[in-house]
Amino acid sequence: MCGFVALLSLNGTRPDENRVARMSDMLAHRGPDDRGRFTEHGISLGFRRLAILDLAPSGHQPMLSADGRYVIVFNGAIYNFIELRAELEACGHVFRSTGDTEVLLTAYKQWGRDCLRRLNGMWAFVIYDRLERRVFGARDRFGVKPLYWYRDADSLVFASEIKAVRDPIGGKLDLNWQTVETFMFEGTLDASEETFYRGVLQVPAGTAFECDANGTVSWQPYWSLDTAVDELATPKDPVAAYAELFEDAIRLRMRSDVPLGVQLSGGLDSTSIIAAMAKEMNLHPRPGQRLSAFCYFDPQFDESKFIQPTLAQTNAQLETLNADPTSLWNALAEHLWYHDEPVQSLASVAGYHLTGLARSKGVKVLMNGQGADEVLGGYSNYFKHYWAELIRSRRFRTLGHAMRDTAAVSGWSSSFARGSAAFDMYARQALRRLPGVQRFADARHRDAVRNDPWIADHVRQRWRAHTVRYSTTLNEELRVSLERVSLPLYLRVEDRNSMAHGIETRLPFLDHRLVALAFRLGADWKLSGVYTKWLLRLAMRDRIPEIVRMRVQKFGFPTGMDKWFRMELYEPLRDLIASRAVRESGFWNMKRIERDLELHRRGTINVGGRLFDVAQLSLLLQGLPAPARSRGQPESFRAR
Repeated sequence: MCGFVALLSLNGTRPDENRVARMSDMLAHRGPDDRGRFTEHGISLGFRRLAILDLAPSGHQPMLSADGRYVIVFNGAIYNFIELRAELEACGHVFRSTGDTEVLLTAYKQWGRDCLRRLNGMWAFVIYDRLERRVFGARDRFGVKPLYWYRDADSLVFASEIKAVRDPIGGKLDLNWQTVETFMFEGTLDASEETFYRGVLQVPAGTAFECDANGTVSWQPYWSLDTAVDELATPKDPVAAYAELFEDAIRLRMRSDVPLGVQLSGGLDSTSIIAAMAKEMNLHPRPGQRLSAFCYFDPQFDESKFIQPTLAQTNAQLETLNADPTSLWNALAEHLWYHDEPVQSLASVAGYHLTGLARSKGVKVLMNGQGADEVLGGYSNYFKHYWAELIRSRRFRTLGHAMRDTAAVSGWSSSFARGSAAFDMYARQALRRLPGVQRFADARHRDAVRNDPWIADHVRQRWRAHTVRYSTTLNEELRVSLERVSLPLYLRVEDRNSMAHGIETRLPFLDHRLVALAFRLGADWKLSGVYTKWLLRLAMRDRIPEIVRMRVQKFGFPTGMDKWFRMELYEPLRDLIASRAVRESGFWNMKRIERDLELHRRGTINVGGRLFDVAQLSLLLQGLPAPARSRGQPESFRAR
């Protein structure tokens, strides 16, 4: 887990090494343990290292291959590096280090682009071929590790974060107002290659690229979910297969030369992770190593009755964070500096503090449950897609049982609401086949968006709403969540929150083998009755406390943000929204926002999420100074 910059000069001159040094120093938080630089001909590579494997100087980057032809900068972790190393040694390769970076570099030397399909891990890397003067790079299958690129008249830049794309001395980036408006109108973030800044793009997940000395880039998708699913046979016992693969994913991700911990809630995902970690540690004891669990507590969401049985089973040491609303709010500007772009809520700031707590306790690797919800159907809104699928396949008895179970747990109102949403979804899917319906749906959506009273009239009139889309199956909707709607944002949040404190986060539910298996199976393996993530619940039988395995309610990573905006945070929120930057942007209808803020305070309406979004944009427009504890450049990172 590290940070890097790759600068290719397009005017035939040698890159400015001082510029690359400044850019890589903007990523000092990602790599506090070491720094390095390589410059030759028209390329310069800058690197900041977080040492997780091979703590000796032999793990230094940029790293050259044994024959000196290739040089690599690499951010991430290859979990199966031990197996790959043995395979490469059988091919005659000799290694000078014990970590995964040299294994990745040698794998590329041996197999070229085909090395990517052999990797189990998370990665973003650039390899420079000194002989052919070509660059090869790639981003992992799901985009766990970030990689951005930017081109101007003189150079092509690849970097681990947006802030490192620009030269810290005098450089500014213009806001990409199309992305800003998409966020404000529709609430989406990280749903495409576009970012909040004009010209700064994300390298797509599951994509490799090559670049020649002239800056010509060719893009090569190397992995697709469809192909992975098609190549996988349905196991005779899916529950046993998933349980075995999950424990193997944990085993691989526990490979570390530094202490490990886990972000623990009272939920199914993190409990499954910590139980599997405890089992692995019992099978292969590590002298002096104790399992640490880090948990955020909000008094409004008491998870203690779920957490205590897990701690008793795993013998983990619990470290808790009790951050008050004011401390979370006061950290928002610092938080956004690390993210460069907005986040989903104050829960992200709580997560930022939690990783800071882990780092203060000496932990450098954290396990986290991201990806389970999007792969296995962990959100309640997925039920309407599942029930619509039951209606379409005429499985009315199963639907009736599901409605009965929902009524027993949540009441008839919840059952009928869910059923109504399912019939509405089914009707929309059926009507979509008729000529003109798609245009009608798009027009209705466009009109609804343009009537948003918070947005200034001239902005509403120029806005082009996105096409309305209806998934036809639950797996199709899950795929949208995995690739576009929710997971990409959560992965960005997880990466920035952890790397801000020099911590590596590992996500076992995004082992590509587990993802392919889950999508190979039908909807009944995801949802059953009132239960989400049914496959995981079955797989964890006798592995985790039963009170957690069969709990129904889901808190996620909760905060009382809506309540706080009515009480402790009302005045600072009001002051930020009324800032000069917000008023001069011309984007909002300030009278309506101020009116709704007051109504929110009274409890008449609930618009806390949108108020938070306006507050974030206010801070981004004003400019974000680098935090005092950051070892990066102290200039303001400001959009103009």
